[in-house]
Amino acid sequence: MLQPITGFHKDDENHWVAELSCGHFQHVRHDPPWTNRPWTQSEAGRNGMVGFELNCVKCDNGDPRDQNT
Repeated sequence: MLQPITGFHKDDENHWVAELSCGHFQHVRHDPPWTNRPWTQSEAGRNGMVGFELNCVKCDNGDPRDQNT
């Protein structure tokens, strides 16, 4: 299910995590050459992706909302 990004935070390992409107979180790592998301590396890049929709597998599975720790 597609859900828009509402914000970002870093996890305990310093990786960027997208916060989705559904209440789920999704890692958005920049890990070339496997995953290229250079927009995660700057505040302007991340801000430019707010509203962009990501596929939320957690919604598809009916998982409960995530919580910031």
